[in-house]
Amino acid sequence: MFLAKVRGNVVSTQKNNYLHGHKLMIVRKVDLSGNFVGNTDEIAIDQVDAGIGDTVIVVKEGDAVQQVLGHRKAPVNTIIIAVVDDIDIPVK
Repeated sequence: MFLAKVRGNVVSTQKNNYLHGHKLMIVRKVDLSGNFVGNTDEIAIDQVDAGIGDTVIVVKEGDAVQQVLGHRKAPVNTIIIAVVDDIDIPVK
């Protein structure tokens, strides 16, 4: 599981049958301050109606993703499971 920022949408005229009705988003990992980590974007299924610019929690584990979807038929291993409203790190 990691934090990411939504950078864009994926529009496709052809989709796997098990992906119909699911929005695909482009995400990139961020640190706790919201700064991008690395330069690799990934495509994730959006289960929470995230928008471009939102900070989100992404799961990238096959079994967890299949459990969220409720089946193992979709060719998916990355899924957005939450939109982050705020990050609060206590000062020590």
